[in-house]
Amino acid sequence: MAKFELKLPKMGESVAEATLTSWLKEVGDTIDFDEPVVEIATDKVDSEVPSEKKGVLIEKCFSVDDVIEVGQTIAVIETDEIEDTAKIDKIDNSTNISPATPNDIKSIEENIEKVTENLEELAETILNSEVEKISSNSGFLSPLVKNIINKEGISSDELSLISGTGKNERITKNDILSFLSNRNLVIDKPIQPKVDVNFSDKLNVSDFSDEVIEMTKMGKIISKHMTDSLMTSAHVQSFIEVDVTNIYDWRNRVKSAFEVREGEKFTFTPIFMEAVAVALRQYPMMNISLSDDKIILKKKINIGMATALSDGNLIVPVIKNADQLNLVGMAKMVNDLAKRARNNNLRPDDVTEGTYTVTNVGVFGSIMGTPIINQPQVGILAFGAIRKMPSVIETEQGDYIGIRKKMIISHSYDHRVVNGALGSQFIKAVKDYLESWNSNREI
Repeated sequence: MAKFELKLPKMGESVAEATLTSWLKEVGDTIDFDEPVVEIATDKVDSEVPSEKKGVLIEKCFSVDDVIEVGQTIAVIETDEIEDTAKIDKIDNSTNISPATPNDIKSIEENIEKVTENLEELAETILNSEVEKISSNSGFLSPLVKNIINKEGISSDELSLISGTGKNERITKNDILSFLSNRNLVIDKPIQPKVDVNFSDKLNVSDFSDEVIEMTKMGKIISKHMTDSLMTSAHVQSFIEVDVTNIYDWRNRVKSAFEVREGEKFTFTPIFMEAVAVALRQYPMMNISLSDDKIILKKKINIGMATALSDGNLIVPVIKNADQLNLVGMAKMVNDLAKRARNNNLRPDDVTEGTYTVTNVGVFGSIMGTPIINQPQVGILAFGAIRKMPSVIETEQGDYIGIRKKMIISHSYDHRVVNGALGSQFIKAVKDYLESWNSNREI
């Protein structure tokens, strides 16, 4: 037998640690090769750590909510492999170790059995004393009812809320089961009525309670990340209206053929991403980060794509080298990242090294938004809903009112390093690119 140490793997250049959120295996469980052992969370993504060996989990080195550094041992797995010969050679051959006899094994088994029996008796004594305490406060309880109370961990305070329907108001099995079916809705203390009632009857307060929902691990991380960003950057916003009629009509004309040819959906998102990548090349001082008093100009254009998840949380997968992709490549990358994000299949590297972020609030019907900067970046762009709008159209024959498809884009930027001129010029560049769209473009 050999022991294998499962370590926290490297998860990208900027990720040095992770929080253990859940054990997927218990000590004594068999683990197959590449089978997930634990779930971890970083400030970027949730993921699983698979085993590199087949064996049995014999030791957990960390507990849930512990922070683990990259390279630290998470668990120890016993495998069927033979120990390293060099290690075996270190054993002192002069030491005489006698093999265990059948009597020795029998004695050990008897001691284990005796300890187990003592622990079971102690646990039963403690549980019975608690049930007897509950019984003394609540009248006669049948052995069946006591067993359910014991099994479900019903406290004396909870039991006091249950109205007995049996003889002499005795609590019956059905009373207990009815309580358990509504247990999550029952508040700690009954509401005191303000009218004359028969106080021998207990008040059912299940209709007056509030539900308490625990934040998810990712929700807590996002909450802290957003709060820290507001306290770090001097947020300021600029807004601009964009006429996307040509893009809207062009996409409707080409999307069916694209989907048949590429087997991919063709949404507006890759078009918007292309426009942002072009604008970042034009205004590189938007593609920076701030560290202390030093500005770091990023050579790569890596655009984060904020993606809503089914549980209400948000994750930002990153399109690496977005300025080097054509529109087909951009569409495939957008679809791949969005699909894997919603299926919780993103890799840690998929959410690192972003230099600028885009979010599409329009998919939820919002006209515009004021997004929070994704640190340590200095800007984030929000695309609003595309709407039919009455608009003044200029022609050689004069101006007239027509129906155009328009949207508002919002730009939040860090006023410590980005002034209003640069922030406004940047979204003007995005607007100009979208409004000058070539309706004859091939894809």
